[in-house]
This record gives sequence, C-alpha cells and structure tokens, in this order.
Amino acid sequence: PKKIIKFNDLIRGEIEFDAALLGDISIAKDEKIPLYNFAVVVDDYEMKISHVIRGEDHISNTPKQILIQEALGFYRPLYAHLPLILGSDRSKLSKRHGAVSLNEYRKEGYLPEAMVNFTAMLGWNPGGDREIFSMKELIKEFSLEKIQKSGAVFNIDKLDWLNGYYIRQMPVEKLTEICTPYIEDIKAQNAKLKTQNHSLKLKTDFNYIKKVVKLEQPRLKKLSEIGERTEYFFRTPVYNKEILRWKEMSDQEIINSLKRSKKIIFNFQFSIFKKGKIEEVFLKEAEKFKDKGELLWPLRVALSGRKTSPGPFEIAAILGKKETLKRLSNAIEILEE
Repeated sequence: PKKIIKFNDLIRGEIEFDAALLGDISIAKDEKIPLYNFAVVVDDYEMKISHVIRGEDHISNTPKQILIQEALGFYRPLYAHLPLILGSDRSKLSKRHGAVSLNEYRKEGYLPEAMVNFTAMLGWNPGGDREIFSMKELIKEFSLEKIQKSGAVFNIDKLDWLNGYYIRQMPVEKLTEICTPYIEDIKAQNAKLKTQNHSLKLKTDFNYIKKVVKLEQPRLKKLSEIGERTEYFFRTPVYNKEILRWKEMSDQEIINSLKRSKKIIFNFQFSIFKKGKIEEVFLKEAEKFKDKGELLWPLRVALSGRKTSPGPFEIAAILGKKETLKRLSNAIEILEE
C-alpha cells in the first residue's frame, strides 16, 4: 500500500517508513512453512506480548510486521530497539572479538553478579558516575527511556574490573568453594608433569586452600586466574637460578642470603610462625644489608619460583615452617650445582 507507516519507538522516538519502498513481503515458503515476519506477528499475538524489545538491526522488519498485524486485525505491541553491542573496533560483536557465549564467561570465572551488572550498563546509564548495581537496585532504577541510541562497546577491561570488585566482596569461604575446581585443574596438570624435581605438595585440605585464596582475593580479576597464580603452593617450584639474583649479587652472596633466611626460619617456634611475626623479624634483619632486596628478593623467589608474586612473609606463613625450610634448601642446592 502507498502509505507512511509510523510507530513510536520507546528508545528512539517516532520512526516512519514509506510502505511503497518496502516491496512485496514474502510471508511463507509454502502453505506449511511460515517465514520470520509472519511467524513472529502470530506468535506475539498468541502470547499476548505487550512489548517487543530487540536489537536495532530489526528496525527494518517493524513496518513489515505492522502491515501484517493490520491485515490480520491484530493489536500493535510497543516497540523498543536496543543499540547493538560492539567490539573494540566498533563493529558488531562476534566470535572474532573473543568469547560470546555466557557459558564461556562462566568457565572463565566471571561471576553472575558481575555479568548482570556489566550487561545492564551496556548502553544504559541512570545518570551520574555510579557503576555498581545489585540486581534489586537494577530492577528499581532501570527504564527503557535511559537507554542510549548509539552502539555500546563491549569493554573487557571494564568487565574484569567489575568482576574483580565482586570477587573482593565475596566471603572467603564461598570464594574458596568456587575457586577449588580451578585449583584442582592445575593440580591435575601438575600431576601429569610430576618428576623427581617437580614434586607435588600433598597438603590440600580446605583450610589450606582457603588461606591461598584469601591471599590472592584482592588481586583476582576472574576465577580462572587462581590456578596459575597459586600453582607454587601445590608443587615445588622449578625455576632458573638467575631469577634468584637481586641486582648485581654474586652466586655466593645469594647463597649467603638464603642461608641467613634459613637460619631465621629455623629458629622460629611453630606456634608463632605467623605473617606478622615473620615480617617483623625479617625487616629487622634486612636493615643489616646495604639493600633490603638482598635478603628479601632471594627469599621470595625461593618460595614462589617467580619474579612477581605476593610478599615472602605471606607465602611463608601459608607454606608453613617445614615447607619454607625445604624450599630455601632447594634454592641453595640450585646455586651450588
């Protein structure tokens, strides 16, 4: 028909199409197989749908569906066309931009609270700088009128930040429970690599894992990071001796430093082998060095096998006196080979 089709979009305002430019509309493949535009009109009517909320790529389908509604004598639902979610290059989000399935994000360790909060903020803003919303708060604040018209960029860094926030708010008991499968995965991988010099740490009770998780909780962005970040708590670390070196220290100076640390640890009573006391004693001892790193760097690397990790006092307190002494001895052996 030669007519102007107008409808009020709850996000974009009044939109109109010249029906004469639509051409013929196919509504079925044959007498038994309806095509999309015809099928959704009948389905919406039968389901008594009041609001059709969908992506903006369906705007062009709306005048066709309105014509079919009018032909069948159906009511017209309200329409709202959401902006598309875009990748970092501002093209439509697709697999080439990374994970697109919620199941993939779940496997990566993104929390439901973070995904809901993040998704709600894609193209919607209630006003102001606030970015953290619970489900109850979103239900209270959300309105279609505050959705923007332009596409929303899926910013993975923002999602990581939000997820890290919710991880930090979670009780450590609950966090330990949901982190345990990721830790078990890394332990299973280590078991396949087990050699005489790559032994597994057998102590993996819940309280031990909870201490490990609590240490990493402030640093985690997603749960899947916990396995790789804490691997050294569950096996003897393997590393090149060079990472034990602080600045220009010689091998003998590193050995002397490690032996000093070993002596300090040995003199600790098991009952007071706690982070605060370990830190107090070592910082006092470090003052006797020209550079505190000469004592603390080899200590931390000997315990973690890494250039970057949490502090040596926290690690030692979790590992315990016996395991700490063992790792210091291993480091000394590596240097003396």
